[in-house]
Amino acid sequence: MRSSSPTPTSGCFSPFKNIFGRSSSSSQRTASSSPSVEKATSAPSYQPSARAQQLAGDLHGCCCSGVTPSKNEESWEGLPSYESFVSDDKVFAPEVRQTIKEAILSFDAPLRKLSLYISDHPELNYQEFKAHEAMTSYLEKEGFAVERSWGGLATAFKATFSLKGDGFKKERTFGINSEYDALPGVGHACGHNLIAISGVAALLGVREAMRKHSIFGTVVLIGTPAEEGGGGKGALIELGAYKGLDACMMLHPTPGPLNSGGIGSSLAVQMVSVEFFGKTAHAAAAPWEGINALDAAHLAYGSVSALRQQMKPDARVHGIITDGGLAPNVIPEHSAMKYCVRSPKAEEVTALLERVVNCFEAAAEATGCTFKVQKDALYTDLRNSTVLGREYTSAMGDLFGAPIKAQPAGGSTDFGNVTYVVPGCHPLFSINSPAGSGNHTIGFTDAARTAEAHKCTLEAATGLAITGARILADESFANEARSAWEKDMRSA
Repeated sequence: MRSSSPTPTSGCFSPFKNIFGRSSSSSQRTASSSPSVEKATSAPSYQPSARAQQLAGDLHGCCCSGVTPSKNEESWEGLPSYESFVSDDKVFAPEVRQTIKEAILSFDAPLRKLSLYISDHPELNYQEFKAHEAMTSYLEKEGFAVERSWGGLATAFKATFSLKGDGFKKERTFGINSEYDALPGVGHACGHNLIAISGVAALLGVREAMRKHSIFGTVVLIGTPAEEGGGGKGALIELGAYKGLDACMMLHPTPGPLNSGGIGSSLAVQMVSVEFFGKTAHAAAAPWEGINALDAAHLAYGSVSALRQQMKPDARVHGIITDGGLAPNVIPEHSAMKYCVRSPKAEEVTALLERVVNCFEAAAEATGCTFKVQKDALYTDLRNSTVLGREYTSAMGDLFGAPIKAQPAGGSTDFGNVTYVVPGCHPLFSINSPAGSGNHTIGFTDAARTAEAHKCTLEAATGLAITGARILADESFANEARSAWEKDMRSA
């Protein structure tokens, strides 16, 4: 007997009320429940930069000129190609870049408090109530139009700022994502406390640039729960959270040398759970009267392991037995397993998942058990915009001398789903963690609390905010990002 039903998934990339002080003149504005909208005139300028010319030479060899392929290069065909991100000798509005940098730095202290608070109170997917309260309270105090529990998701939110022009030109909307869910047992071992404040910092930086340089449009921070398990962004996509965005970005910490980062794809992933149902019997007196559900799990595990010989080198299938019985002298009537199925492309995950389910079905047939399959939501591969990545890389090099390199696919994120509905980019920034303490380890939890990691987060948020400001201010840049994304979607 076989059945299946879709539910939200699990996965991860890679791997306070009134307690925050104000630290800039822009933060003194009074919060309001009405939309945060202002009017202004004029626009930012564009200037050549000697530093940009230097970077074009310095970074060309280390920036993304293509995702590093595996030995099986055919499995990488169709993925986005990462060309040199520094395209010419012009820097978008240097004065805007400086404004954003200074604005984000002015919020250093309250953002540090927010990060440590979230780290001190780790919460699992869809249970991020303290983080939701902390972030929305702070954003409301800073004057943003905040929608708590957006779309009926208790721990999702939106925070928005708009600056209206004369109405004769199309005004664009730039989206930013924050994550703030933790992992069981190891807390914020993927640095989501840093991802949370990176979104807040970028939002503050873009707003200040809009005000000071009369950049018209809307910037929105989307608080996205349940990345580590639950497919929060997929749920938000279905609810329409990303409709109307011209582009969207987020950041993610990773181990590595300070003052560096990367941009690359991620693996598509889908989690599948299976339960086997048998019949109890006394394991010594009358084992022949039982139907052993643990035997079914054992055969299924072995079958999946054998399947790996026929899998492509870039595919991954890994799982655990979550229930194998209650007592050794009782034939188990129930067993359960969980698997993650990953591949560079979403359609490959779907095909491989069916082969895994066939292993479950064969194991049930061989042991006389019935079984039930539950498939979680699919996390698609991450298709980064080379246009957005180019601007981010330029900004990080220009302001911080930070090289942004190509990264091979590894791990998974539900932001991949976002890049299938809007032009998006998901840069990585490095923080210093002990050897052997990468994402999803206690060592990385500790590393994500350091002052060094905080500084790296604010710098990366500056690069993100600069990219977002250009989407709002530069119509040709926004059109280029949209056209490149549409072309990429035709080959996805």
